[in-house]
Amino acid sequence: MISDVYFPRINGVSTSIQTFARELVSLGVYITLLVPDYGANIQHNDAQEIFSIHRIPSRSVPFDPEDRMLKFNAILALVPNLSSLKFDLLHIHTPFIAHYGGLALAQKLGLPIIETCHTHFEEYLNHYIPFLPKKWLQFGTRKFAKWQSNQVNALIAPSQAMLEVLRGYGITIPIETIPTGVNVPTNPCNGNRERFRQKYNIALDRPTLIHVGRLAYEKNQSFLLDVLLQVKSQIPDILLIFVGEGPSRHVLEQRSHKLGLSSNTLFVGYLERHGPLQDCYCAGDLFVFSSRTETQGLVLLEAMAYGLPIVSTAVMGTKEVLQDGQGVLIVKEEITEFANYVVKILQDSKLQQALSNKARIYAKQWSIPVLTKRLLAYYKQVINNDIY
Repeated sequence: MISDVYFPRINGVSTSIQTFARELVSLGVYITLLVPDYGANIQHNDAQEIFSIHRIPSRSVPFDPEDRMLKFNAILALVPNLSSLKFDLLHIHTPFIAHYGGLALAQKLGLPIIETCHTHFEEYLNHYIPFLPKKWLQFGTRKFAKWQSNQVNALIAPSQAMLEVLRGYGITIPIETIPTGVNVPTNPCNGNRERFRQKYNIALDRPTLIHVGRLAYEKNQSFLLDVLLQVKSQIPDILLIFVGEGPSRHVLEQRSHKLGLSSNTLFVGYLERHGPLQDCYCAGDLFVFSSRTETQGLVLLEAMAYGLPIVSTAVMGTKEVLQDGQGVLIVKEEITEFANYVVKILQDSKLQQALSNKARIYAKQWSIPVLTKRLLAYYKQVINNDIY
């Protein structure tokens, strides 16, 4: 596997790679992962992992301090080492340097290639390249995606919606829909509500909303502040916790202050997945989500696995992940309607508990073992050239 991004950079791509790699190892698959080195001052914790990780020398990315750019020659320098390990397949996870480094490696090692399309780029590039018309960027993205796809043997889409997007680009090579699975806790809530609330000085009975995700313009988190303002008019002590970092954090904090919501919002940054994030899910009363660009929406399934009811829009990949009434109330992207749903759940303890129970049951359908076996079957099809 090769990717332009991985832990300690926290996002859905990193989570998906780690989730599948760990489960594949448990099924007897040998995995080597090639990912960026984030620098000497960053703790990687790779020695604790059950699969092999090679950190590729990388350089900083202009205007994006969170990410790194792999050095192409450093990827090729691994060829002698990798060739001795007799790999069967190369799996690319991102369309940047990793894509081209992966192509070069596959050619030299004589391997078939699968690539996962984790991100719906055409819907948010305009936030990062505002000096070009959005239509130009969308057109370029579609042509680029089609061109890249023709360089690999098969694709993976995290959702049926993303598969339809790719087919709409005119991509004709085999595509399989394989979402990332979630860890379903064996206990009702494998976290500590009181510990999290005490740490952040939140009263145990304070109504609390949780949002987990990269803080970025395409995630539509500013909409949640508008919702919060209306909820506050009915529940004055409401609190919305934003978990994550990203380019729009400062803008969201400023807008929160401007709307008079500073005492109703809490930005906690990234949380360690095993421990603090589990505590956070259990500390919330309700999960809120309004992204327009998700290819799957892994955090939604995670929240449900911990029994956290959800109010969310259903756009792109989230349309498949969410089923109205099964742990979630689906709502249009309309401020008053969204706010009313939030208030309805918070003020109806029986409804909240019913949604919580259904959420846990529903999340089990998306377990890691079930979806990893689907991925392994697809790997075997590609290796055996059985996909056409």
